[in-house]
Amino acid sequence: MRRAILTLGAGIALTSSALAQEPPRIRAGGITGDLHVDGVLDEPMWASAQLVDEFTQTDPDEGQPATARTSVRVLASASAIAIGLVCDQDPGDIVSFSVRRDAGLNNEDHVRIVLGPFLDGRSGYVFTINPTGARYDGLIEPGGDDNADWDGIWDAATKRNSSGWSAEILIPIQTLSFNPDLRVWHFNLQRRIQRRLETDRWAFPARQYQLTQTSRAGVLTDLPAFDLGVGLTVRPAVTTGAGIPAPEADIDGKFHPSLDATQRIGANLLASATVNTDFAETEVDTRRTNLTRFPLFFPEKRTFFLEGSDIFSFGLGLEEDVIPFHSRRIGLVEGHEVPIIAGGKINGRVGDSNIGGTVVGTNDLSGVVPDETVMAVGRVKQNIWSESWVGAIATVGDPLARSGSWLGGVDFTYATSSFRGDKNLRAGAWGLATGRDDLQGDTTAYGFQVSYPNDKWEVELTHKRIGRDFDPSLGFVPRRAVHLINGQINNRTRISSGPFQQLTHEFEPSIATDLSGKWESYRVFIAPVNWRFRSGDRFEFNANPEGERLVEPFEVADGVEIPAGPYHWRRYRLEAGTAQKRRFYTQLTYWFGGFYDGDLQQFEWTGAWNPMPLVTVEFTGEHNAGNLSSGDFTQTLVGNRLRINLSPDLSIASYVQYDTVSDSIGVNTRLRWTFTPVADLFVVYNHNVRSLVERWQLESNQLLIKLQYAWRM
Repeated sequence: MRRAILTLGAGIALTSSALAQEPPRIRAGGITGDLHVDGVLDEPMWASAQLVDEFTQTDPDEGQPATARTSVRVLASASAIAIGLVCDQDPGDIVSFSVRRDAGLNNEDHVRIVLGPFLDGRSGYVFTINPTGARYDGLIEPGGDDNADWDGIWDAATKRNSSGWSAEILIPIQTLSFNPDLRVWHFNLQRRIQRRLETDRWAFPARQYQLTQTSRAGVLTDLPAFDLGVGLTVRPAVTTGAGIPAPEADIDGKFHPSLDATQRIGANLLASATVNTDFAETEVDTRRTNLTRFPLFFPEKRTFFLEGSDIFSFGLGLEEDVIPFHSRRIGLVEGHEVPIIAGGKINGRVGDSNIGGTVVGTNDLSGVVPDETVMAVGRVKQNIWSESWVGAIATVGDPLARSGSWLGGVDFTYATSSFRGDKNLRAGAWGLATGRDDLQGDTTAYGFQVSYPNDKWEVELTHKRIGRDFDPSLGFVPRRAVHLINGQINNRTRISSGPFQQLTHEFEPSIATDLSGKWESYRVFIAPVNWRFRSGDRFEFNANPEGERLVEPFEVADGVEIPAGPYHWRRYRLEAGTAQKRRFYTQLTYWFGGFYDGDLQQFEWTGAWNPMPLVTVEFTGEHNAGNLSSGDFTQTLVGNRLRINLSPDLSIASYVQYDTVSDSIGVNTRLRWTFTPVADLFVVYNHNVRSLVERWQLESNQLLIKLQYAWRM
């Protein structure tokens, strides 16, 4: 009876998500012997599996058949899922530069695969591979975006031949969370042929649907009963090394053992524990200039906090203005690493409910955190209707050990991909309240968003009201005591012939007022010209009226202070970028025009050079030159990253950054060798020098070696 009810529920979910179109299906064959992951589909079991090859263009000719054949087969056993790909193509037309893990593959040939193991139309996983063997994975978050910082354990290999390229992908079932009672999952594939700027999709190829909208996916059927075994993964690690932590300091050695463990509680829930946590392998943040009055947002990159991050996401349209739980507040305070003693976490799904909870204890740190502290967050989301949800969040604890800290909130999101038959529509509202012994007064925030995110027209209205004393200890809120109102009306028009492929026109006004309704700042982003040529090159022109009403002086740069008062100005942007299908591509941006009571010129340069799959050189540069009544200032920031991609499992990246604000150079060199899918070796070297009294002086350096190995039972 239970199986019949679940099967009926799955059928209802599929019907409500498709409505006007029955989703395509592919049957999983069986893994009947040893599968050697070498990129060649030569095992007999592949030949006996169902083949699908009916792909349709999403771009540039929506609805037309794909110009090159892509064939797909799927195999499954009790412990793994295997996906085989054969991509026909002239070998000389293949655009594939990257080899490293988690490379951004959007601008080269690749195939993206989406799995939706809960058949809920709201969650899932992304696995991507290019012809050179580079692998990318991500966790699908509500709304259809994928979090690229999530890393799962899986294996893949590719092989080029005279007719194109092929790939084999093997995903251990322990890498995924899933509903064990389902034998049908959401499934979709999308192939990019970069030389032709062509995107082909298997299921629901309409442009207004993202591939990661699992509500608009096909289905993978005939899956077996999966066996997780004990479901326990134990990953010990040890980090050792030494360095000079400060100028003229003695060498400081480090030996840091740590332990991470995960336990499946059924297939739906994952419990995690971390002890003496170490994040030595985490990449450094990219330096940025800041010409605003508000702090910049930096994303989470640490593995422990990324697992289940889709469940902890809150609200619709909050973006970086209000984040009730930002895990970077744990273990990172004012640029200092605060030791994490231990932490526990649970995340997953029970029926239609998504639950997540994290508890972390941190140590004291002299001059930064006066005492040990414990912080926790809990989140629950209930799926309703076909694609919508309602939820609640709560946090306790404070990274600075301040007492009485808490936050609570609720959110509701209505989402459908069937508005007016085949359009996306989202609408949501949320509310939050927080408290701490040193807070009193207006400690609430609330807002709503209505969004029509489709390919030809994108329309959106967002409002946020943030109280004067709303200061969540574990959240990120750069601006308080404001109403934030944002809108946008964007149009994308595609041209069937001629030199232009797509014309985009954008109108995005925003205004911030104080709580009494008096304006504080505004900006109207206007892009009358944002043209992409059929070659892939693009050009953009913007005209942006802006304004600020400063209630107190604002130091925009060292020694340059803007007096209080109202200011109005206009800024313009010219931007040109070459097609990223080329081995060398670049983008140049020039901002110019007014800035408060003077003017500001900004030059930005980004790009990459891929002379061969073994080597990638990425470069960024920014130069700001301001001329104000209170003084002039210049800021320069340069970053260059050299990647040596020996294989998809062995890469070296060296990132050099220099900026004139700190007048320092930082070098972060990182070797990662995944010598088996469950084991990694990291070698990290950091070197920082600063200009002092017209000479360069060592500020700090550190060499670290980290070895980690995961035992799965």
